[in-house]
Amino acid sequence: MSENTASYTCHECHVGLMQAKRVTYLTQLDNELITVPNFLAWICDVCGKREYDEQSIQWLNIMLDPNAGKPTQHQRRTTPLPRPQNRFSRPLLDS
Repeated sequence: MSENTASYTCHECHVGLMQAKRVTYLTQLDNELITVPNFLAWICDVCGKREYDEQSIQWLNIMLDPNAGKPTQHQRRTTPLPRPQNRFSRPLLDS
């Protein structure tokens, strides 16, 4: 759902039109209230039902992820990678 899309019939009341508007989105994360201003929502002009933009919700979930911005831990390989062989490579000397 993007703001450029025309309004559509409400799936709840089947009478009103869903129109894109910017609202303040509220959600709770653990014991904290999170508010996001200027969040895209589709609001029915008759019954008031709200539907939120899916891409915006996905973005918000990524931003609120407790691991966001932290480096990821890569598991180490248990087997060594093979060395590339070419005509200039020399065998390793054991000490």
